[in-house]
Amino acid sequence: MAHGLHVSADATVAGDLAHGHGVVIAAGVSIGSGVTLGHFVVVAESARIGDGCMIGNHVTICEGALLGDGVTVSDFAVVGKRPKLGPSSTAKGGELPGVTLGAGCSVGSHTVLMAGSTFGDGCIVGDNAGVRERCTIGERVVVGRGVTVENDTAIGSRTKIQSGAYITAYVTLEEDVFIAPMVVTTNDNYMGRTQERFKHLKGCTVRRGARIGGGSHILPGIEVGEEAFVATGAIVTRNVPPGTIVMGVPARVVRDVPAEHLLENQ
Repeated sequence: MAHGLHVSADATVAGDLAHGHGVVIAAGVSIGSGVTLGHFVVVAESARIGDGCMIGNHVTICEGALLGDGVTVSDFAVVGKRPKLGPSSTAKGGELPGVTLGAGCSVGSHTVLMAGSTFGDGCIVGDNAGVRERCTIGERVVVGRGVTVENDTAIGSRTKIQSGAYITAYVTLEEDVFIAPMVVTTNDNYMGRTQERFKHLKGCTVRRGARIGGGSHILPGIEVGEEAFVATGAIVTRNVPPGTIVMGVPARVVRDVPAEHLLENQ
């Protein structure tokens, strides 16, 4: 014990570690050079923290977590939590590897990232967000404040999900997708009733470059085509053709996306 630091005998810690009070580093942990740990940080068994990481106060880095170089984790975050599933949960159980954060990722305050998910380099996860287990997230993705990303979801590089959006389980968001605030995606037309639902459980697929307006709702299994545009407040009940603008309740095609708004012309 040295100045509020407890390090397990078989942990590997660089000599220039800066730390606050009440820091606990468990067995098998590896911490690189130039790392800062705030007050009351817990780094659990076999976690790896790369060079130059900055970890805030009251942060828990869970078992097997892997943080690349230059990762920032803000106060009260939990990185790599194991899920506790309810008896009727549709999520798969079983063992999970630790969460992986690529180089330069930033994790907000009071955010919870579950085990078994991977984040590419340069991702930003806002305050009070939650990302469930077995999610695959590309590079430079933004997950905004208060966003929930449920289990078994795939998010492509450079996609942006704005504050308060809900991304349900089994969704695919491809590269360069934009999800505006308070968007709701769904995956269960039976809403938890009957065994029949398990055969049809499926989230939406939003193809490359598509944009979803604020407050829109997307029904289970819907495909929003590449470069499509869903207007604010729309309820999407059928597939959206690529390159079209849809609006209304239910959403209907009104015109094509202007050529100057396509990714290739940006």
